[in-house]
Amino acid sequence: MIEVKHSQDAKGGSFYYERQGHRLAEMVYVMAGNEKMIIEHTDVDDSLRGQGVGKQLQEALVEYVRANNIKVLPLCPFAKATFAKTKEWQDVLVENAVL
Repeated sequence: MIEVKHSQDAKGGSFYYERQGHRLAEMVYVMAGNEKMIIEHTDVDDSLRGQGVGKQLQEALVEYVRANNIKVLPLCPFAKATFAKTKEWQDVLVENAVL
């Protein structure tokens, strides 16, 4: 399990993992108003691929949006695929989201 951090500003932010000050994985989003988050892309360093790091970032994002009544529109192919496979997260998707 990694320690996922969250940074944001008025326009968007990211859920990320860093080691020794270097960002090794991140899921980047923009906000569309106060109630909709658009996941733009996910990037995981080659050294961490296949270890579930991307899914852990997305899990932190799902917890955050649930706590803040935000709906998600995943444009990122990784996030879309993970939502499609993880039925228990689909409640946070915007209505009619195509996976």
